[in-house]
Amino acid sequence: MIKNPYAGKYQEDLNALIDYSEELGKIISDKAVEALGKDVEVHSYGKAAIVGEKGELELAAALLHPKLGTPLRAATGGGKAIIPSVKKLGSMGDSLDIPLHYKDAAFVRSHFDGMTVSISDAPKSDEIVIAVAVTDGGRPHPRVGGLKKDEAKKEDGLR
Repeated sequence: MIKNPYAGKYQEDLNALIDYSEELGKIISDKAVEALGKDVEVHSYGKAAIVGEKGELELAAALLHPKLGTPLRAATGGGKAIIPSVKKLGSMGDSLDIPLHYKDAAFVRSHFDGMTVSISDAPKSDEIVIAVAVTDGGRPHPRVGGLKKDEAKKEDGLR
């Protein structure tokens, strides 16, 4: 959670948030991987943000999209697939359903999943919650077909 520097006002230039997201991304990505376990291979990743009601959705986009992905990929040992994301406006205790998929090949359906997170006292109206999620596997008992993890070529982020 961070204080929203633009709460209650419109800001055309969002470069300060974009630049900050790289530093923040490193901190939260390293912590997420550490929580998963030191010697655990990360399979899936995702990112999300909730902006308090005195903010706007574009602030979440500034934090999530241009630069946060680089440190998340570094912390997870790479990743060629796009990092799925979600953003929304909300208030204290609202849930974030962080979308997840396999980090090296987006078409691996066994890893299409999500993680629900919430903070009971955030975001306040002048705050933004930013979260990343990582997993060490796909869904239990996947059986909806598609590319299997061990079949992925890991070349283009898709297959």
